[in-house]
Parts: sequence; C-alpha cells; structure tokens
Amino acid sequence: MIVVEDLHKHFGGFHAVDGASLEIAKGSITGLIGPNGAGKTTLFNVIAGVLQPTSGRVLMEGEDITGLPPHELFHKGLLRTFQIAHEFSSMSCRENLMMVPGGQLGESLWNTWFGRKRIADQERALRAKADEVLEFLTIGHIADLKAGEISGGQKKLLELGRTMMVDARIVFLDEVGAGVNRTLLYTIADAIKRLNEERGYTFVVIEHDMEFIGRLCDPVICMAEGRKLAEGTLPEIKANEQVIEAYLGTGLKNKEALS
Repeated sequence: MIVVEDLHKHFGGFHAVDGASLEIAKGSITGLIGPNGAGKTTLFNVIAGVLQPTSGRVLMEGEDITGLPPHELFHKGLLRTFQIAHEFSSMSCRENLMMVPGGQLGESLWNTWFGRKRIADQERALRAKADEVLEFLTIGHIADLKAGEISGGQKKLLELGRTMMVDARIVFLDEVGAGVNRTLLYTIADAIKRLNEERGYTFVVIEHDMEFIGRLCDPVICMAEGRKLAEGTLPEIKANEQVIEAYLGTGLKNKEALS
C-alpha cells in the first residue's frame, strides 16, 4: 500500500532520514521500532506530509504522493496520530469527533442562511456516527466530558476515533502507548486489531513497548541511523545481531533488554 524509495530528510547537516526504503503491505499492522534518534517520527512526518523530503519518493498504491500536504493526504485516506494527543480541550469528546469530516454544510455562510434544515440533518447524522465510534472504542461514557478532562489513554482512544469518522485507509500511530496504563493499552490494542480485521484498516505503529508490538504487529521493521535496518517477525527482530547492536552496542549477551 505504501512504498518508500530512498527517502532522505536533512536538517542542515543532520540526516534524520538517510536513504530509507521500505514497503507497507495493505491490510497489515506493521510495527516500526528503533532506538531514540533512529528517524522513526521524522519518517512518519515526511510520509504524512508534515515535512517535505530532501529527496526520495513515497507511493500510495502506485500514486506518487511525495510532498503532498496533510489535508490532501487526509482526503486520500492517509491519517496519522501524534505521540501527544491534539484534542480540542474545551469541546466535548463527541464534538471532537463530529468536527472531523471536511466540507460540512455549516461551514458555508449561504447554508447557514438558507440550508438550516440540511445542516441540522447532517449534524444529527454526525452525532449518531460519533456515538457509534465512542461505543466501538468502549468510551461511550465520556461522550459529554470535555476532552481536556479525560485521561491520557482515553485521549489516545479519542484520536483513534477521529480516524473512524472519515474513510481512513492507512493510519500511522506514533507511540500510541506512551503514558498509558496497561489496562487502557490493552483496550487500544484491541481497538486497533478490530479496525484492522473488521474494517480493513492498515496500520503502521511506532512503539517502544515490545509486548504491545508483539500483540499486534507482523511484520516489524527496525530503523537505525535514518534507514531500515531489519524486517521480520518480532522474534526474528529480537534475535537479530544488528538490531541488538543498534539498541545496545554490546552484542547478543544483552538481548534480554529487547524483551
């Protein structure tokens, strides 16, 4: 579904992404791991249009999407979440979801004068969909709470819910487990798995929690120094001498640290 070809992103003399090439299969949940500074988040940002690449290409189902801005990629079904949730804190969780779909009738001044019934009908439909999404994610009980008042794990679920309000096809999740307690982390993992199996979402997941990666991801890609170092199942990756060296610099004797 996604092909990255010899991608580079330089910040002055620093090569954050340095010749990365990889493929993401349609319908997969692909894990992306690597030591801090490996270039994982920068790679996400370039693919998702947040950053312009220095060179290289990104293809989505054969279409060159290199450098397209996030709003255009959004309409193609490519979405990403962030390590720190970006909720609208003063709005309710339901309202956070309702505002996601673009091109809503209420955005037109003409419609606010002459299309009030159509606006009301659309808002009822969006409200129903938002409630359905919240129930799917098992957080229907927080629908009317302000998004700024909910826990970090619930905010991660809410971000996942935003992808369900549009026709998402591939979702890039950046450290979805960061700061989340174990119970909610399992809830997030179950939601990702259901979206993959029941709705056909393709996921790419940056995560440092190897248990979380092991529950969800196949294949797993390891990055180091801005490029792909290895790819395989999690047991294969954890046994790979190059991966262990990238994480630890001390060889196989400390491979338990990847457990």
